[in-house]
Amino acid sequence: MNKKIAIIGGGNLGIAIAEGLLKSGFSLPEHLIITKRNIATLAEIEQRGVLVSADNEEALRYADLILLAVKPYQVEEVVTRFKSHIDPTRHVLVSVVTGVDIKSLTTWAGDAVPVVRAMPNTAIAIQQSMTCICHHNTGQLQLDYIRDLFSQLGRVVMLDEKLMDAATVLGACGIAFALRYIRASIQGGIEIGFDAKTAALIAAQTVNGAAELLIQKGAHPEQEIDKVTTPQGCTIAGLNEMEHKGFSSSLIMGIKASYDRI
Repeated sequence: MNKKIAIIGGGNLGIAIAEGLLKSGFSLPEHLIITKRNIATLAEIEQRGVLVSADNEEALRYADLILLAVKPYQVEEVVTRFKSHIDPTRHVLVSVVTGVDIKSLTTWAGDAVPVVRAMPNTAIAIQQSMTCICHHNTGQLQLDYIRDLFSQLGRVVMLDEKLMDAATVLGACGIAFALRYIRASIQGGIEIGFDAKTAALIAAQTVNGAAELLIQKGAHPEQEIDKVTTPQGCTIAGLNEMEHKGFSSSLIMGIKASYDRI
C-alpha cells in the first residue's frame, strides 16, 4: 500500500521522518512531499527526489496521509488554514506535535477526520525511536499502515491517550535522562584512567548492550543485574554506593517532576 505522504513542517523532526522512510524503503521519494515556508533549507532532501513546497494546500491535494510536524504554537493556525482541503474519506491526520491532544486536533480539523497522535523521540533520526501512538476515528487498515510506518523508524506501542503525557516523559524526556547517565559514566571513566573518547565509546556501547538484553530477551532488569553481581564483588559495591546516594530515587523523582511539569 504505497500511500503518498505529506510532511507538514520540514524541521529536524520532519526531515528525520522523511529520511527514515527513505532509508527503510517504506516510501519512494516521489511519494513524499515536505512543506516549509523557506524551502531553500530543504534543498538536500529535494535532491534525493522528495517533493518540496511552501504550500500546505498543495501538499494536501497530493497526499493521502498528512503528517503534522510543526511547532506546538503553530498547530491551530496551520490546521485551521488547511481544514477546508481535508477530505475525511481520503486523508488521515497524524500529529507528532508534543502536547497537542486529539480533542484539539479534531476541533481544528473536523471530528470526521481520522486522527492519530504519535509521540516519537529524537532517536527517530537513526531509526531507533520509541514511538507511542493513540488514535481517533481510524479504520483498522489505516491504523495498521501508520503502525507499519513508525515501525520503520524504531519500535511502536499503542496507548490510551491518557498515557501520552507519561509516554512523553518516559520515552522522549527519557532520552535526555539516559544521556545524562552516559555522560556521568564517561566522567567516571575519565576519573579511573580512560581518555574521554574511549570512555564515551565504552559507556555508550554498554548502555546499548544493556538495552538490547532487555528488548531481545524480554528479561527483567534485575535478572540481568544478578548475573554480574557476584558476592563481595565490585559491581555490588558500586550499586550499593549509588543507591546510598539516591541513584534510583533521584531518577524516579526526576521522572515524576517532568510529568508534573508537562
